[in-house]
Amino acid sequence: MGKRVTSSSSPCLLFLFFFFSLVLLGCPSLGHPNYKDALAKSILFFQGQRSGRLPTGQQITWRSNSGLSDGSLAHVDLTGGYYDAGDNVKFNFPMAYTTTMLSWGTLEYGKRMGPEIQNARAAIRWATDYFIKCATATPNTLYVGVGDPTTDHKCWERPEDMDTARTVYSVSASKPGSDVAGETAAALAAASMVFRKVDPKYSRLLLATAKKVMQFAMQYRGAYSDSLGSAVCPFYCSYSGYKDELLWGAAWLWRATNDASYLNFLQTLGANDATDIFSWDNKLAGARVLLARRSLVDNDKRFESFKQQAEDFMCRIIPNSPSSSTSYTQGGLMFKLAESNLQYVTSRTFLLSTYAKYMTTSKYTFNCGNVRVSSSTLRNLAKQQVDYILGENPLKMSYMVGFGANFPKRIHHRGSSIPSKASHPQAFGCDNGFQSFFYTSNPNPNTLTGAIVGGPNQNDGFPDDRTDYSHSEPATYINAAIVGPLAYLAGSYSS
Repeated sequence: MGKRVTSSSSPCLLFLFFFFSLVLLGCPSLGHPNYKDALAKSILFFQGQRSGRLPTGQQITWRSNSGLSDGSLAHVDLTGGYYDAGDNVKFNFPMAYTTTMLSWGTLEYGKRMGPEIQNARAAIRWATDYFIKCATATPNTLYVGVGDPTTDHKCWERPEDMDTARTVYSVSASKPGSDVAGETAAALAAASMVFRKVDPKYSRLLLATAKKVMQFAMQYRGAYSDSLGSAVCPFYCSYSGYKDELLWGAAWLWRATNDASYLNFLQTLGANDATDIFSWDNKLAGARVLLARRSLVDNDKRFESFKQQAEDFMCRIIPNSPSSSTSYTQGGLMFKLAESNLQYVTSRTFLLSTYAKYMTTSKYTFNCGNVRVSSSTLRNLAKQQVDYILGENPLKMSYMVGFGANFPKRIHHRGSSIPSKASHPQAFGCDNGFQSFFYTSNPNPNTLTGAIVGGPNQNDGFPDDRTDYSHSEPATYINAAIVGPLAYLAGSYSS
């Protein structure tokens, strides 16, 4: 069993040396990270990823306008949206997942966000405004990305200086993409619920667009990576296929509309594979938790099978469960894959927190073998993962940039690592950034506040090396999944 570093030797806190005990006993720690600050910064991060013409209220001021001609090669306007990570490409597949998760977090935890709910809505709308363009610019076509990833990745330049090809990619009836279309529909449907009361007209537009995109996904079956090849692979291939996105999209349309046709459709999919992962690629676990809500909260027996599948997922990640397939570092962090591991930590943490919320409404518990699981079991594990990310780990390193005293200074991010236009108005060419800004050991000149990086290795080590993208690169989908859990914790604990 692994050890957690702690600054106290009280009898209760000694259990923290064994992270399983934290899950089982819910042993409290002395003090907590400032969750409200972390929540604000986790949302602020998205401003640093914006593409397009920036608004007057832009708070990350070292960023400037970029990608203002996006879509012009296809004679459409595809400005806006987000760069996915440390590069200057707009990949709609992970961007749509990011938007769905931001929306889901806002729907579940908006009442705990306080003033940050306005910023969360703005972050969602920056993406959905773009998705509406992608879905409506050309009949029977869904635009799914802007920027040639191969040429972009050969350059180290600010998004404001981009001189690489802004190639436009799309799916259609003859080049299907049920995965990216299903995820885009999910994002639009979830967002429509976020705006239902505060902007009804916009909400109706989002939902109408979601229905059209979902119909496209269902009617023209196929994986977008088969249609687009090297434009999306190996970057964001649909490794899990497209059934999970059809399930996910239909689940969100069902929740947004209560239209039984979506329920009938998703019940015929046969997307029953067991899983211990939830990510921009594999949506099965997320869809099951979302659908299980109807069983737990509304006692609707039609969703019993999804509840059972959601619990199978939980049993695969709880460390002391007989069916656990999840590794943990000695410091107590879930460890799935070496590349950008924190994306799997934040996404699982979201599902833990949210399933616990649903369980609480009916005081429900379940068993993993002979281990009884309560809502507290799941919440304690979720809190442990969040606390690790925010600095309660062997290195005392916060993996959120700008949070705490010790955080990554050399993140793999073009805009953050190169002087801003305000300080250096002259453009840096494609190759000019490598020697001076990529390979240097100097800290990044611009702080990408709130960015959560790929995270430590399996030994809880972190080199803070810009060239090590697997550990030092932030991504929108890492942040999007932690916003909800942070809002829950911010509303539950005083700093």
